[in-house]
Amino acid sequence: MNFRKYLIPIGIACLFIASYNAWGWQGPITVSGGLVMWALLHYTRLMNVMQKANKSPIGYVGSAVMLNAKLRPGVNLLHVVAMTRSLGELQTPEGTDPEIYRWTDGTQSFVTCEFVNGRLVRWELKRPETPAEKAPAVDMEAKSSAQS
Repeated sequence: MNFRKYLIPIGIACLFIASYNAWGWQGPITVSGGLVMWALLHYTRLMNVMQKANKSPIGYVGSAVMLNAKLRPGVNLLHVVAMTRSLGELQTPEGTDPEIYRWTDGTQSFVTCEFVNGRLVRWELKRPETPAEKAPAVDMEAKSSAQS
């Protein structure tokens, strides 16, 4: 259950009531100013993240392995976009929940992230299959005689 839907508005209403009881009409006006400032800070952060993401191709990340190491459950999509500096490539039809996004790096490794209600619940790193290349045959005798 998503408690944030209910707790934040209830908290704001309690803040308004407490400020009115403490300072009269100046209290709610001050709280309103603080809420407007909070909203502007979040809007500014959103715009900065989107401007940085605009400069990268959709679904591209510098290193999928590093992204995989930095991800934590419960972070929101905006936080992941800020980490990757790129919008993820949507893998599910638009408007469905859960949403699945993919970020790929230059080595074709990719991280697939699943978001439920805008929060990261699971992710998976996939690396490309490498053909079974023969390792250069090292003659152990030649190596040991070279060291002697």
